[in-house]
Amino acid sequence: MTEKKFTALSALGDQVARSDGEMRARSAEFFDEIRRRHTVRNFTDQPVPREVMENCIAAAGRAPSGANHQPWFFGLVGDPGLKREIRLAAEEEERAFYGGRAGSEWLEALEPIGTDAQKPFLETAPWLIAVFAQRRGGVEDGMDKKNYYIHESVGIACGFLIAALHHAGLSVLTHTPNPMSFLNDKLARPATEKPYLLIVAGHAEPDAPVPNHALIKKPLPAIMKVY
Repeated sequence: MTEKKFTALSALGDQVARSDGEMRARSAEFFDEIRRRHTVRNFTDQPVPREVMENCIAAAGRAPSGANHQPWFFGLVGDPGLKREIRLAAEEEERAFYGGRAGSEWLEALEPIGTDAQKPFLETAPWLIAVFAQRRGGVEDGMDKKNYYIHESVGIACGFLIAALHHAGLSVLTHTPNPMSFLNDKLARPATEKPYLLIVAGHAEPDAPVPNHALIKKPLPAIMKVY
């Protein structure tokens, strides 16, 4: 008997038909919400329920991926001691970065944002999410197959995650100390997983500054052309 490989969307019950008017309204509402997303570096220590974080990570896990292998792992870190260890390790790499590893052009590009080697938000914010890209895996847990389109897949999942966290009412910072191999050690992740992104999530301070440079967004005609 031939295995049935496909299930109709209507049979899944996931298909929702909407009118043109509804689509216009919903797309405009989403844009209005997402345009108010800003990267911040000043967080409060106000707790965030773990369930909120789990829901957002579950949403990220619904992202499309190469061969549906879902080549990602999310390490959710809330333990104060572990956050402290991650901060110290990250700042060690950042001091080397700002001390010359980055190069003058990169440092010049960062100057309008005002970043430096100090990363107190890694301890202050209630949650860190260490995102790992898996070189091997598969559609089921425990598989050991080659993964495909890894960086594209994990990047899409991170986009889902950031949008979900913002939708939940949280502020987010994407942090990428280079290299990030210390995260494999701190979180006991295998060598087949490469640290991809460190996401800081929590509540922004009421007067958290946003660099004017970060408010510059390219207009639609600069990023899109209709063919």
